[in-house]
Amino acid sequence: METTEEVQLHRTGNHKDQNSNKTRKLERYTRWIRIGFYALFLVCGQSAATLLGRLYYDKGGNSKWMATLVQSAGFPILLPLLCFFTQPTKSSPKQPNFPTFAFICFAFGVLLIGDNLMYSYGLLYLPVSTYSLLCATQLAFNALFSFFLNAQKLSPYILNSLVLLTVSASLLALNSDSDATTHSSKGKYIIGFVCTLGASAAYSLYLCLLQVCFEKVFKGETFSTVLDMQIYPSFVASCGCVVGLFGSGEWRGLGDEMRGYGEGRVSYVMTLVWTAVAWQVSSIGLLGLIFEVSSLFSNVISTLALPVVPILAVMFFHDKMNGMKAMALVLALWGFVSYVYHNYLHESKAKATQQSATDINAV
Repeated sequence: METTEEVQLHRTGNHKDQNSNKTRKLERYTRWIRIGFYALFLVCGQSAATLLGRLYYDKGGNSKWMATLVQSAGFPILLPLLCFFTQPTKSSPKQPNFPTFAFICFAFGVLLIGDNLMYSYGLLYLPVSTYSLLCATQLAFNALFSFFLNAQKLSPYILNSLVLLTVSASLLALNSDSDATTHSSKGKYIIGFVCTLGASAAYSLYLCLLQVCFEKVFKGETFSTVLDMQIYPSFVASCGCVVGLFGSGEWRGLGDEMRGYGEGRVSYVMTLVWTAVAWQVSSIGLLGLIFEVSSLFSNVISTLALPVVPILAVMFFHDKMNGMKAMALVLALWGFVSYVYHNYLHESKAKATQQSATDINAV
């Protein structure tokens, strides 16, 4: 029979366990709220930036290097966050030496230049709806690069996603005659098609390499290190775009481009400014998801803009949504759901394993 002191200790222990469970639930709910906001920033920012980029071309803009520059030039918006989150803590990952860090930033910056430039060509030569659907192939590239660089297993759901996204892209290739006759020549359509696929591959490679850097070089993630890997490569990319803008001679036509812009000079400047801002809003969402979950998960969430952009493109830019493109949209969405379901099963299994280990330790 238990004594009064034992009963009191038992009740106290139960009370502490209840408080601990409530705290864990509150932290879990708070974390998912943050993830929801980051996902909203990423999807809205990416959708707005894509539509504004198309508006720039439709109203008279023609500089590929300027369209590329605005994708990275808004990075100073993130500097206040960098100043706020630079306080070192005991859990801060070890920083690499300066030459290593500088090389990593330079390499990522060069990769961003190529990626953004290919996106600019794709957006110039393709309808927005086709461009957005092709961008969904980054999930397929993400799965392949994750297999080789991040040791991710190719489950049946990922393989299903790869097949569906490949078929979706193939349907868009077969649809080239319809889109080319209404938007650009067939040759330019092919260039835009190939550039968008290349940009999707480069973006997936960028995120997978970013994950490798956090695991192998930084030995962990804090929000300040995630910001570093966004700001400094963006600075390198912006400098490279400025060199490209002047080296290509496109800067000479910017004055005429501004004067001939369909909505006026002020609208020309504001289109570029808000495009840069939208890309940085998207970056904040991307950084938050990388910090809260992983860079691979952020790539999945970025494709949530998939059904949004084509619908808005039909409304605002009068893109055609024929049967072939609608089928490609359905297959891409199916591939996206398959990929997300794989991540759901993987996370559920990891939680179950962690819970089992906790129960064993408790015994």
